[in-house]
Amino acid sequence: MISLQASDVTAALDTVLTTLRAAGIDLTYRLAGTSAALLQGVRLPVGDIDLLASRRKDVDDFAAALTSFPCMYAASWLPTASQYFVRYEVNGAMVEMSTVERETDSDAMECIGRGPWQHVVWVDCGPHQVPAVRLELRLASELVRDRADRYEPLLEHMRTQGCDLDLLHRAMTAQGLSAEHRRLVRSRLVDG
Repeated sequence: MISLQASDVTAALDTVLTTLRAAGIDLTYRLAGTSAALLQGVRLPVGDIDLLASRRKDVDDFAAALTSFPCMYAASWLPTASQYFVRYEVNGAMVEMSTVERETDSDAMECIGRGPWQHVVWVDCGPHQVPAVRLELRLASELVRDRADRYEPLLEHMRTQGCDLDLLHRAMTAQGLSAEHRRLVRSRLVDG
């Protein structure tokens, strides 16, 4: 798997956002996944760029604007993931946009419910300001997937830079994280 650097993510997003602007398309979106963490200063493996949309129309508009780039997966409904999804290759990076259409009462899920729309930080991306989902929500997603190569760098970054422990607790609860993962977070971010 190719690991994207911050410069790769910035170049691809700059191209996408400039293309959308030139087409007169103004989307409400969030940068999620590992690329969101990378642009917030976390050094971790990044395979693609994940953009979250609130409406299928936004995914379709995104696809219409990017027709000059190679389409790697045409916009379509993925029933097992409850996503309306599309993927393009832009400057050598896979850029995906999707909806995630599952309900939750939690405000602390990375791509579901209110969480990604309420818990955002704005990051510089070339000449653009990009709304990125907060690291606390990403950490819970990586812990539930048990991907140490991703949650370890997140934990270290949050240990040195700080975090919203209440939001992280809500995210861990929403994800149903094990007592073992909760102890790990506590030992790194609270007791450590």
